[in-house]
Amino acid sequence: MSGSTSDDDLRARRPPLLWEQHCALPLAATANLGELARYHRPGGSYVSVNVGYAPHTAADVVGLIGHWKPRITADERFLLVRGVDDIATARATDRVAVAFDLEDSGPLEGRLERVRQFYELGVRTMLPSYNHRNAAGGGCLDAVDDGLSAYGKRLIREMNAVGMIADGSHCGARTGLDICEVSERPVIYSHSGMRGLWEHPRNITDEQAKACAATGGVVGVAGVGIFLGPNDASVDALVRHIDYAVDLVGPDHVGLATDYPFDVDDFNAEMRDNPDLFPDCYTRWGPIEFLPPEELFTVEAALRHRGYPEDAITAILGGNFRRAATQVWK
Repeated sequence: MSGSTSDDDLRARRPPLLWEQHCALPLAATANLGELARYHRPGGSYVSVNVGYAPHTAADVVGLIGHWKPRITADERFLLVRGVDDIATARATDRVAVAFDLEDSGPLEGRLERVRQFYELGVRTMLPSYNHRNAAGGGCLDAVDDGLSAYGKRLIREMNAVGMIADGSHCGARTGLDICEVSERPVIYSHSGMRGLWEHPRNITDEQAKACAATGGVVGVAGVGIFLGPNDASVDALVRHIDYAVDLVGPDHVGLATDYPFDVDDFNAEMRDNPDLFPDCYTRWGPIEFLPPEELFTVEAALRHRGYPEDAITAILGGNFRRAATQVWK
């Protein structure tokens, strides 16, 4: 009909896709999955939810996903992602696209065939190691990081073959560089800050960021106060790290991942009650502040206010992680 607005025109007016590369629900079958609806926005969103880390077994991960998947599928607000096309479907149908991530390779229990098993269950990214050395490689809190082990290198190759993205967050610097050297697919740092701007062992060096970008990968800036500054979980602090990363590797290699824990009070209580498990770099500022999902929505306007062009904003908010997924996922 003459003068009508096309679907392309309507889509062009919508905000860009928002890609949250890592957040954390309580790792319990009864977790309130409805919290993920806090990521809903008109332009569509993708959320990667943690389903396990170092203490967990394969049975723990399989069991948790077994409880969560039917609940996510049954909720009309969400769309469980299998491929990149599902993200476009979620965007078009006004739903939150959901997939899973693992923060350690420990749940593989040394069996590389489980990479494919977890991928088929919806796990799309995995860290080889979490804070401390394991069978695959070193952690960011280790005094010495000897890099990926022979097993760790086989792990990265298996992840490439299966289509799971290798993630260097929480890994030691040498291990992260090895991941980038071994991988034939884009590598990400899902949720970290820039160490050149704020010295913290969980943040990554300029060398790590450049190596990640060289793979075609993405550095995701986390919304964790102690990674951004002296417990500063503000949008301004987040954008300062985005600025630093963009200046270093360009806007095509920077993204977002808040690392928001929906049980933040329980997390801080655990940290307070177990000082032997959390070093001074975590505890010196008191309870950790986190950027909640609602504040993540304001990053678009903050970038525009700083003079970022629209194509760079679209890339940082979600386009870059989506590109990496397109290049890696099977």
